[in-house]
Amino acid sequence: MRKNLRVAAYAVCVRDGQVLLARSPADGGGFEWVLPGGGMEHGEDPLDTVVRELAEETGYRVEATGLLGIDSRHHVFARDGLTGPVDHHGVRIVYEGRIVGGELRNEVGGSTDMAAWHDLDAVTGLPRVGLIDIALTLWRERPVSGRVSVPDEA
Repeated sequence: MRKNLRVAAYAVCVRDGQVLLARSPADGGGFEWVLPGGGMEHGEDPLDTVVRELAEETGYRVEATGLLGIDSRHHVFARDGLTGPVDHHGVRIVYEGRIVGGELRNEVGGSTDMAAWHDLDAVTGLPRVGLIDIALTLWRERPVSGRVSVPDEA
């Protein structure tokens, strides 16, 4: 079985009661909202990752103002007959971010196709990945351990 480790950094950017999200194609069609951020490149510092990814996906320059926590997910995914199952471990570093410059724009040719601000109260009604709920819980509760207990993502 192939093993895959992915380390990624994301930012929770909240201002005026709204959170910044990016839109990504969903498995099986349609789309889902994701937290801006993404995978670290080899040798890259997580702070540099979150700054780079936010700029790529939203057009904004962001300052990481604090480390909210780290989410670790381990799943075995069944794949098609060509590649077989994958033992995937995702380590997701979640920062609080503050917009310090740039202008909102959509990513072109990347993993997302739109960036937008959403009312915090409306997030639960959006098609979204589970990391958004984890990150917003970290942002609201600020647990000393940097971890929250949430159900496993599908």
